[in-house]
Amino acid sequence: MAKGKVGKTVESLGDYLKEQRIAARLSLRQLAEQAGVSNPYLSQIERGLRRPSAEVLQQIARALRISAEQLYIRAGIISPEDGVGGSVELAVLNDTGLTERQKQSLLDVYASFLALNAGRPEDSAQPES
Repeated sequence: MAKGKVGKTVESLGDYLKEQRIAARLSLRQLAEQAGVSNPYLSQIERGLRRPSAEVLQQIARALRISAEQLYIRAGIISPEDGVGGSVELAVLNDTGLTERQKQSLLDVYASFLALNAGRPEDSAQPES
């Protein structure tokens, strides 16, 4: 198995997290402790080797006192066009009654419907009356 990075979005997420951590004058260890994640795991996220869940991103955002939505966008969980506060993705991610796995499953199904409908003319994307 190759030792490459998980992906460009994760790499830019890691760079962004490191910048925010440094701006907050926190060591990697301090941020990991405040966010409730392990030091090695946070290091791997910053280096672009691991893809964190929405829940972990929320914990990190809380510890850094920054917007979780910005981290979701940088991680590729939601797109900037969705807007903040009104997107289906944010509603799913903020639902405390769902597990992380259930949230990811819902987001995957939603994304597949959007991709399917993107290839159709507008009239055929609408249900028939």
